Amino acid sequence: MGPPRPAFHERECVALLELKNLHVALEDGTEIVKGVDLSVDTGEIHAVMGPNGSGKSTLAYALMGHPAYEITEGQIFFDGDDVTELEADKRAQRGLFLAFQYPHAIPGVTVTSFLRSAINAIRKARSGGADDPVPIPEFRKEMMAAMERLKIPRELAQRYLNDGFSGGEKKRVEILQMAMLKPRIAVLDETDSGLDIDALRIVAGGVRDLVGPEMGALVITHYQRILSYIKPDFVHVFVDGRVVADGGPELAHTLEADGYEAFMPVPAVGSKE
Repeated sequence: MGPPRPAFHERECVALLELKNLHVALEDGTEIVKGVDLSVDTGEIHAVMGPNGSGKSTLAYALMGHPAYEITEGQIFFDGDDVTELEADKRAQRGLFLAFQYPHAIPGVTVTSFLRSAINAIRKARSGGADDPVPIPEFRKEMMAAMERLKIPRELAQRYLNDGFSGGEKKRVEILQMAMLKPRIAVLDETDSGLDIDALRIVAGGVRDLVGPEMGALVITHYQRILSYIKPDFVHVFVDGRVVADGGPELAHTLEADGYEAFMPVPAVGSKE
């Protein structure tokens, strides 16, 4: 299985997001994630790097409570609470966010309408129904400022969400959602997929600027290039449904230079593989 997995850091207290022995299977029972322990806190950027087909996206979807992925063993803790059985919207209200590799289009719903509805839903959930909707002038001022920072054309705000958007526009709008919704932990699934170098820099810069005392990030990727701009604090090598090694940002450079071969499972004696 390659080098043994070292302890990557010690914590004096429980992290905001804790995965403990997480196992995830598809609806047909096929196990994809095979026992993951991982901790992510605010102010931290963690990168999960692994080859295609290793189960990285399955891990991301399971974290957000996608119904097609069943957690068969283990637990997910968020802010000390067991959220393993919570539905996706409840996890989002608590502060979990997933930026998709391939964001879905929602014809008939503008970017502005989507964002304001999402913000109001979170405000209502966190206040127990007592919080009023965000005032429109306040919302528009914040949204326009965020769009300017992310170099998103203003006309995009009135277009239907991701409908006819380029790959770069979709990813920038995902980061815009992060900026507006202010999650506590953001999970980014292959955010660099399909981006040219200019879009990559803008998207990575947006992520880097948002991470701080109020937010942490889990960046899932198989390329090192986005990590040159985001600069993770911790890197985890993900192979065959497991985290097999941990390290600092230098581990990403090692993977870029040498590939994943050293971490791949060793075929059993007598195997035809």
